[in-house]
Amino acid sequence: MARVVASHQWPIRIHATYDETISAVLDVFEQVFSETGYTARWAIDHAETITPRNIARVKAMGGGIAVQNRLSFSGEYFAERYGQQAAARAQPLRQLVDAGIPVGAGTDGTRPASYNPWVSLYWMVTGKTVGGSQITSPGSRISREEALRLYTAGSAWFSGEEDAKGTMAPGQYADFVVLSADYLSVPDEQILCVPRISSTALTSRVALPTVRP
Repeated sequence: MARVVASHQWPIRIHATYDETISAVLDVFEQVFSETGYTARWAIDHAETITPRNIARVKAMGGGIAVQNRLSFSGEYFAERYGQQAAARAQPLRQLVDAGIPVGAGTDGTRPASYNPWVSLYWMVTGKTVGGSQITSPGSRISREEALRLYTAGSAWFSGEEDAKGTMAPGQYADFVVLSADYLSVPDEQILCVPRISSTALTSRVALPTVRP
């Protein structure tokens, strides 16, 4: 199947939660991509337990990883099944970002969660579940600014629209939202409940003035 898709240079996204599955997928992709000269965009979704070895393999092959906050709802079960030490390493966002591979954020909406981004942002920043359990260690978490970037510019890469979406830049589409609190400065626990006052989706590109140094 991978050979057929790669021979047409079609984009590939495959869902894999555990590192063992990711290893099997990458074994196939490395062979097939080499045989076919595959250069289209490809990505793995979820990747909660991906290891540094496989992060490096994804980087070398030009892939991306789309992450979601599924563990914010199931973190307690994960820790109970695999142990707290394994849970502390789950979803190594810091390592993914530092590796310099494309990373996009979301919620896996309508499966384990709604489309509400605040729970996802809270999870990426704090590593806590909605039940209040501390799961992810500080060494695997990212900053608020980085989490927001994964939701915007990061996610635009996966649809090949980084030149049209994701940043407040001349010529790009944009959505505006008015919040009742500052996401970048409120206490961590308030990230979960930063309410939206109003939002407007723009259907035309933003015409920003050119800023000269």
